[in-house]
Amino acid sequence: MKTFEFLILGKNQPILEILTRLVNAYEEWNAIPFSDENLAQEYFLKNKIDIVLLSSGIEDQIEKQFTSFCIKTQPDVEVIEHFGGGSGLLRSEILHRLHLKGKL
Repeated sequence: MKTFEFLILGKNQPILEILTRLVNAYEEWNAIPFSDENLAQEYFLKNKIDIVLLSSGIEDQIEKQFTSFCIKTQPDVEVIEHFGGGSGLLRSEILHRLHLKGKL
């Protein structure tokens, strides 16, 4: 089974840690968290990412710039804004996006 690579960007450290733990709880998912968009961009340039999760605390302008950067750099990437709702909702959101793109 394919392992899906995640990049999580958020400014709220406790939520960032929770999202990372939730994603990494699944054997076929691997998440790397970032609270600094510049470091996230550097990592993104060097790695194939399947899903970018945008979490809380990111300014609108930064979110738009980062999303645009990700899609231009790796057009197949899925960018998901996730600001809460529990682990079940997060998993459902991710699986739905992967299914829509034919990645499952």
